Amino acid sequence: MEPTQLSFTNLIFEASPLVQIVMLILLSMSIASWAIIVQRTRLLREARSTSEQFEERFWSGIDLNRLYQECSSRRDELSGLEQIFFSGFKEFARLHNTGLRSQEMVMDGTYRAMRVSLSREVDDLETSLPVLATIGSISPYIGLFGTVWGIMHAFVALAAVKNATLAMVAPPIAEALIATAMGLFAAIPAVVAFNRFSTKVEKLENAYINFMDEFSTILNRQLVNKGE
Repeated sequence: MEPTQLSFTNLIFEASPLVQIVMLILLSMSIASWAIIVQRTRLLREARSTSEQFEERFWSGIDLNRLYQECSSRRDELSGLEQIFFSGFKEFARLHNTGLRSQEMVMDGTYRAMRVSLSREVDDLETSLPVLATIGSISPYIGLFGTVWGIMHAFVALAAVKNATLAMVAPPIAEALIATAMGLFAAIPAVVAFNRFSTKVEKLENAYINFMDEFSTILNRQLVNKGE
């Protein structure tokens, strides 16, 4: 067998049909993984930037009613801390305007409204992360299946040959090992990205929760001052 026949491209095209199917599956998973990585990177960067900008404005001393009106004017564009603030202040104002005198009930309703918004925001941030986890966990096994099948197919074919040489054994085994390499190529970036994104989502969630607690304290203080 000539050395040129051992090129990477030739090994892929000369692999058995099942191994080629495995390679195609792994290639598709790798492309999907990188598409998710690019999209999630952009989204998480924007979420962090938006939250930092809103916190800076919130703690600048701006009147909360004015800030609420600004958020209400672009209701469909809100996300992250803006959405949590809007939901909490809206529920706070609604309960307060109904004449509800129980401070505890007002704050409980306000906090529950913010918790619902928090849950939705975190769900949006975690979108597609399970796909990355799945790709990272199963890709090596899919590649290993292709490798095992390719090697088994190669040895079955060699069993019919009386004098097997290294030149005859090397190409089929190399074809099969490509499947393992592709499985790792798909899995490693997916696992790294999943861990990285999970950490970023957790940090954002903690920032959201801290804001909710601080915002609740401010609203509670307002109720106390008005009750005096």
